[in-house]
Amino acid sequence: MWRLFLVLAVFVGRASAQSVRYVPAGPNLPFSAAVVVDNMIYASGQIGSDASGALVPGGIKAETAQALKNIDAVLHAQGSSLDHVVKCTAMLADINEWPAMNEVYVTFFPHHLPARSAFAAAGLVRGARIELECTATVSR
Repeated sequence: MWRLFLVLAVFVGRASAQSVRYVPAGPNLPFSAAVVVDNMIYASGQIGSDASGALVPGGIKAETAQALKNIDAVLHAQGSSLDHVVKCTAMLADINEWPAMNEVYVTFFPHHLPARSAFAAAGLVRGARIELECTATVSR
C-alpha cells in the first residue's frame, strides 16, 4: 500500500510542477495570444489581419496566408515556429472555401502536415473568412 502512495505522491508532485506561462495578446483583449505549458504552445486563433488590425484584401487565400504568418510570429516569440506545429483548427466563414484555403495552407507546412480539424462558423470576428489556431512544441 505504501508503494502505491509513493507512486501517487511522485505523480502529483510532477503534475503540480508544470510550468504555465500566459502571453498577453494586447491591451484590452480578453484572452492570451498563447499559453505555454511546459514544452507546448497553445496559440489563440488568428485571422488574416495586418499589423493595423485590418483584414488583408484578397479573400480566403490572402487571409489564410496572413493568419498563418500571424501564428508563426506568435510561435517565434515563444521559441518555436510552424515547423513545430502538431495540430491546427480552421474555422471558415464558408465551408465551400475549404479547397482554396487548403491550397495556401499546405504551402506553410513543407516538411510535415499537422493534424487538423476544419469547420464552418456562422460568423467570424471582423468579418474574417478564416480563423486558425494551432498547437506547437517549443523548439529545443
